[in-house]
Amino acid sequence: MRLGFVIDNRKCIGCHACTVACKSEHDVPLGVNRTWVKQVETGTFPSVRRSFHVMRCNHCADAPCVEICPVSALYIRPDGIVDFDNGRCIGCKGCLQACPYDALHIDPRSNTAAKCNFCSHRVDRGLQPACVVACPEQAIVAGDLHDGQSFIAQLVAGQPVQQRKVEKGTSPSLWYIDGDAAALDPLATQAGRCSATDAPAGRPLAELGVAAELGQEARLHYDAPKPEPPWGWQVSAYLVTKGLAAGLLLLPLAAARLLGADVPVSLLLACGLVSLLFQAATAVLLVADLKRPDRFLNVLLRGNPRSWLVRGAWILTALGAASSTLLLAAWRGWGAQAPLGWVVLLLAPAAAIYTAFLFAQAKGRDLWQSPLQPVHMALHALLAGAAGVLLLEPSWGPAPALAGIARATLLWGLPLDVLLALAEITLPHASRAAAQAARHLHAGDAAPRFWGVAVGGSLLAALLAGQADAPAAAALITLAVLFVRNDLWVRAGQMVPLS
Repeated sequence: MRLGFVIDNRKCIGCHACTVACKSEHDVPLGVNRTWVKQVETGTFPSVRRSFHVMRCNHCADAPCVEICPVSALYIRPDGIVDFDNGRCIGCKGCLQACPYDALHIDPRSNTAAKCNFCSHRVDRGLQPACVVACPEQAIVAGDLHDGQSFIAQLVAGQPVQQRKVEKGTSPSLWYIDGDAAALDPLATQAGRCSATDAPAGRPLAELGVAAELGQEARLHYDAPKPEPPWGWQVSAYLVTKGLAAGLLLLPLAAARLLGADVPVSLLLACGLVSLLFQAATAVLLVADLKRPDRFLNVLLRGNPRSWLVRGAWILTALGAASSTLLLAAWRGWGAQAPLGWVVLLLAPAAAIYTAFLFAQAKGRDLWQSPLQPVHMALHALLAGAAGVLLLEPSWGPAPALAGIARATLLWGLPLDVLLALAEITLPHASRAAAQAARHLHAGDAAPRFWGVAVGGSLLAALLAGQADAPAAAALITLAVLFVRNDLWVRAGQMVPLS
């Protein structure tokens, strides 16, 4: 059994009865919707058409929201319904980023995620979802897609149907009959005219989406209000504090164990203690960004092992335990210091890069799907660690060999990071959404910070790192650049509309 929906746009009159019925059935608060009707106008007078498309959860067979959820609050029932347990949700907003269909939101009353659940409480009693019952034109059809005799299965088999974003590989259970590409593709329209013959100044046609490619005019007439991006400065700061915590352990230990550099115990202890402080800051930022921080322990007690947020929590916990024990061993002169150092050397890179895989699970954000992200995060950890070493070495050294390695890391690593960033915005992208997000970085509102700070600041810090008398300035500029760089990347990925 696999339950699904068909939206017949030949019948839909845009009356919003489905939206009202859903709000009434589930007591959905104002400002958010589990289902809504998107209205798009195409063509030019007098040949103008307005189409109505019901937007909602697609109840995917391979639902990315289920995979990323760290506490298994989202789950797929045997009948195919993607249901939700708000008693477990911690409000991490990962599901909002993972859903390519913009189907989830944060309930402003419970501070947990919410979405269409196919009216599972009604289905369990043999009833149809509220939206199906309320539709005056029978434009919404629900039923078992695996039952060849069901009306919905016959519609899917016998009518030309469309689905949204099939390239995401989610196997959605929602089909549209007579769907309009200008409405189903979120990049086909903006809040105004988008046409091949009347493009806004400075807007390349590739950014205008399907309507421009078809030579049509398309205007978004009505859509549900869109909230602020789910992830903000806390996530950007969390990336920097995590990278700094990992790099302050990684660089001194790698220099000592792999390169044979002389690292005084006092400097190792200083780097380790500061690393522990930033590990704690990382945990504080992570918890502070949750809508339900009181449930954070669910990550450890009810963790979904497929979610990289849970795996990251395990890695950070292990790193904290191993690095604390290593520092205690180094302080007390215990013989266990050597094997513990190798354990930390394995855990520190894992802590640096695991977030790249968490962002990759956010399948709704195409910019974050780049395979270079683990490389970026590993490099950022090394740069942050080098900056930390240069700030600590004058007081806890002297360690000229380690300081030289740190300066060389900044001297060569910062230009390399710039080259990688430029490659990511200039090379062909896997999707139009990724290209549009990248364009926001280098040619949109973020361009001054990208070119002036992320690129210019990196080159300035690298230049200062090459001067023997300016290591502190190079280190401080590097840390500022890393925050701006990560903040731009996090925000740009969320600038592209999903519905």
